[in-house]
Amino acid sequence: MPFMDFTLTDQHNQRFQLRDHLGKVVVLFFGYTTCPDVCPLTLSTWKRLKDALGKDAQQVEFVYVTVDPERDTQERLAKHLAIFSPDFIGLTGTPEELQEVYSSYGVYREKVKVSDSAAGYLMNHTSKMLVLDKQGKWRLNISYNAPVADIVHDLRILLKE
Repeated sequence: MPFMDFTLTDQHNQRFQLRDHLGKVVVLFFGYTTCPDVCPLTLSTWKRLKDALGKDAQQVEFVYVTVDPERDTQERLAKHLAIFSPDFIGLTGTPEELQEVYSSYGVYREKVKVSDSAAGYLMNHTSKMLVLDKQGKWRLNISYNAPVADIVHDLRILLKE
């Protein structure tokens, strides 16, 4: 897939432009902070990946884009991601900015009302990690529950290119 640039706002209220991260491998995930299952598992996998990569982790950006901008404020993203790693990047934006990114990367998201939940609703969403190479090209789709050793192997191949 060709390079698809985007600009959103990170958890520290800084503009994040994907093209500024060319030269690094980028692992993208689309999730939300109140997710009860896939999202925390993915972030836990990211933490293990970062640890397993050692110094190579400096060449990998872990980028978490919200699918629930109504609830996922910058502050909430910052607090949530810091539980896993202060290096993880959390992104949000206007509905228009986010929709452009969702469309570019084929991200499915749907709000589902849940009457017996304090949250009021959950988000059904794409659960795969997308991996972009150093040129920003979308190269891999990885299941959230893929073995860490397999992901490390694939990331190291991309890092050598």
